[in-house]
Amino acid sequence: MAFQATILSGKLNTMNEQQINDIRKDFPILSEKIYKKDLIYFDNGATTQKPRAVVEKIEQGYYHTNANIHRGVHYLSQKATEAHEEAREVVAGFLGADNKKEIIFTRGTTEAINLIAFSYGEAFCSEGDEIIVSVMEHHSNIVPWQMLCERKKMTLRVIPANEAGELDMKVYKSLLNERTKLVSVTHVSNVLGTINPVKEIITLAHANNTPVLIDGAQAVPHIAVNVKELDADFYVFSGHKIYAPTGIGALYGKEKWLNAIPPYQGGGEMIATVSFEKTTYNELPFKFEAGTPDYIGSTALAAALKYVSNIGIDSIADYEHELLLYATEKLNEIQGMRIIGQAQNKSSVISFLVNDIHPYDIGMLLDKLGIAVRTGHHCAQPLIDSLGIPGTVRASFAFYNTKEEIDIFVAALKKVVAMLR
Repeated sequence: MAFQATILSGKLNTMNEQQINDIRKDFPILSEKIYKKDLIYFDNGATTQKPRAVVEKIEQGYYHTNANIHRGVHYLSQKATEAHEEAREVVAGFLGADNKKEIIFTRGTTEAINLIAFSYGEAFCSEGDEIIVSVMEHHSNIVPWQMLCERKKMTLRVIPANEAGELDMKVYKSLLNERTKLVSVTHVSNVLGTINPVKEIITLAHANNTPVLIDGAQAVPHIAVNVKELDADFYVFSGHKIYAPTGIGALYGKEKWLNAIPPYQGGGEMIATVSFEKTTYNELPFKFEAGTPDYIGSTALAAALKYVSNIGIDSIADYEHELLLYATEKLNEIQGMRIIGQAQNKSSVISFLVNDIHPYDIGMLLDKLGIAVRTGHHCAQPLIDSLGIPGTVRASFAFYNTKEEIDIFVAALKKVVAMLR
């Protein structure tokens, strides 16, 4: 079934072929050979490749300004501290936050969700309360809430989706009640590519006096995000999904909530005073950043966000939309093709099955042809189970991918299907 996706990114400004070629030169790994074939990397939903500017920022930090931050009076410590706090400002600006105190550096989306599940759960949740998630959540936005529910004797409620892969908003409305303590949903599904109506989700929750956490791991690299316009209470993302290193990410939280919840971890930097009788906690954002932070990673994350901003998130969204529609049209030419996820608002992810061929077999053979795709349940087993399928093959695109790569991919897939049919 064909679809016409729409983009929620504002002004459109398509990048041309020369711009894409220039961008690709910034990513040396795209010139690698895999089994003597040119690498075609369509696994961007799992992690993105890193531009020279990001890797050079890491090298610069370790070679020229490496020193522990916030605690030293010497020159290197002050320079490293300045760079780390400037990076916080970059993240705040990228997300449209009020100020940098609302940005907490974490190891990524998973740690950020766990932080809120523990800290918010300790402060505001009790036996009999409820948490709402959706059927299309990544495991990292399911398991921490299950742990909270087990700990507090609470109930986890789930928003279902229709056949197109869109959330059932009528059911969502019916789930909201006086026992609902938090709603936590993904902005963009990592399996279906669905762009969820998070603004509406937040508005309805706030009418019920319920805060909302948005998992933006798959959204931030592809569409414009403004946490103030969304009115999100918490918004989280991972650096490695947006061309930054692994092990760094961020949690945005409204200042009122971050002040109201207790720290997630104890240690250095998150304290104001310590005695054996009592410890008092530091001000935001340091209250939630125990221990030596990844100050090299934070500056590399800032470099990645600047790189994306220089290209333009609207341009990226428009170009990736072109890739999505082009790939969808080409894949639908294959007999037995079944694209999983036909939402009207969709990001640059295509999950599919062909006839009764197991996704793993398709992925293995595509790999031998130099094409990297993801196979399996994509850390979303409840969604896959609800669809009654063993998993999918997932091709996820980034702005450095091309229509020529899609042509090669589709031709290779046709050969693979013919071999396995």
